[in-house]
Amino acid sequence: MIELIDVEKTYRSRRGGRKTVFSDVNLRLEKGHNYGMLGLNGAGKSTLLRLIAAAERPSSGIINRDVSISWPLGLASSFHGSLSGIENLRFVARIYQADIDEVTDFCAWFSELGKALYHPVKTYSSGMRARLAFGLSMAINFQVYVIDESLSVGDRTFQEKARNEFASRREYSDIILTSHSNELIRQFCDRAGVIAGGRVTMFDTLDEAEDFYARVTA
Repeated sequence: MIELIDVEKTYRSRRGGRKTVFSDVNLRLEKGHNYGMLGLNGAGKSTLLRLIAAAERPSSGIINRDVSISWPLGLASSFHGSLSGIENLRFVARIYQADIDEVTDFCAWFSELGKALYHPVKTYSSGMRARLAFGLSMAINFQVYVIDESLSVGDRTFQEKARNEFASRREYSDIILTSHSNELIRQFCDRAGVIAGGRVTMFDTLDEAEDFYARVTA
C-alpha cells in the first residue's frame, strides 16, 4: 500500500518565488491494482512519480510505503556520466543486492546497445540512456513499478519489446503509470486518477477517470 497524506510539493522559482505543483494531496493506492494517472504536460505527472518512488521528498505531508518501489522508468538522468553503461549497471546492482551478471546480461539483451555499453554514458543520446534505464528497471524485481510515459522509447520493434516485458511484470507486480494517453492507460491499468490543478482525483473505473479528464482538459 502507498498512501499520501496532506502532501504538498513546491519548488523555488528562478525569480525567488515559490511554485506549487501539488497542494493537499490525499491518495491511497492499494496492492493488487494497476493505477494510471492521466494528466497534460506540466500537470505534475513526473513529480508525482518521483514523490511516490522517494526520489523526492514532499515539501509537507506524509508518504507511507510498505512495498518496494522502482525508480521512475522514464528517469534516465541518475546515471554517472563518466562511467560506462556496464559500470553503471554493476553499481546499481550492488546497491539493490541483485545478481550482477544477471542484471548486466539482461540489460545487454534488452537495451540492444551493443558495444556502446562499454562507452561513458555521457556519450549516449537521450534515447540510449532511456533504453538503458528501462532495461535496468526491468532487470531488478520490485513489488511496484512506476513508469513515466517511457514506453515510446526507440523504434516500433523496441517499443513492442518494452511493452511485452513490462506486461509480463504485471503477473507478480503492480504498476503506476502516468500518461496523457487514454489508450496507454487502458492497456495496462484497471484504476485511474486525473492530475489537474495541483490535485489528484482518483476513480474506481477507467471510464469515470476518462470522462473527468475530458472535462478538465476541454
